[in-house]
Amino acid sequence: MATSLKDTTTLHNGVKMPRFGLGVFKVKEGEEVIESVKAAIKNGYISIDTAAIYGNEEGVGQAIRESGVSREDLFITTKLWNSEQGYESTLKAFETSMEKLGLEYLDLYLIHWPGKDKYKETWRAFEKLYNDGKIRAIGVSNFQVHHLEDLMSSCEIKPMVNQVEYHPHLTQKELHAFCKKNEIQLEAWSPLKQGQLLEDPTLKEIADKHNKTVAQVILRWDLQNEVVTIPKSTKEHRIIENADVFDFELSSEDIERIDGLNQDSRAGSHPDSMTVGFE
Repeated sequence: MATSLKDTTTLHNGVKMPRFGLGVFKVKEGEEVIESVKAAIKNGYISIDTAAIYGNEEGVGQAIRESGVSREDLFITTKLWNSEQGYESTLKAFETSMEKLGLEYLDLYLIHWPGKDKYKETWRAFEKLYNDGKIRAIGVSNFQVHHLEDLMSSCEIKPMVNQVEYHPHLTQKELHAFCKKNEIQLEAWSPLKQGQLLEDPTLKEIADKHNKTVAQVILRWDLQNEVVTIPKSTKEHRIIENADVFDFELSSEDIERIDGLNQDSRAGSHPDSMTVGFE
């Protein structure tokens, strides 16, 4: 079980991925993202998750260079935006992301959303980049079971990670079981449902019992469910607080109660109806 920010899960290709990291969705390019990433690394985070569409890859890259931590000790993820899907356009978009990040290689590259008809050729480009040694692990984001089945019916390398919206209101049990069975690591974006869960009475009760915050209880629930989690924050005290989840354990009863909060409700788009960037 996860005991520190250095704890990893081993992906099906043998690469070790940290179980806990910092997400930078909606963190502004420039000083805000630079300070946020540097604060995280200073306080022991080794995993940083960005995306082309976030518009802050340059700041993330600068923060990495200024952090004083060697590149090899960090795990950096970025994502391919929808409008760049397709074989040649993916290869080009990858180069653009790498230039912005200022990195020689990437730890994890994800297809941001499935869309309808291009993810298979996009994945072929991912396989090429992986085989060329430019990326240590490749995966997808927001893929449902049917997308994964379709992709796996023709791919040479199956995805190592599937990053999806995952929190107590959206427990995705069927998807989680499918990913486990196929050795695809599930990763949670928006683990706190963009703050919407922080006033939940059940979670508050469990948090009080453990002398923790609701956010800490949710993030601990992720870890105990073997889901990688990447909460976002721009404030150093919150970045430290989010990671203070390694000194307590939820009981099976706690976990059951949290699982029972599921409503299949999302803060973000449904993968089957997400069309932005695909038009």
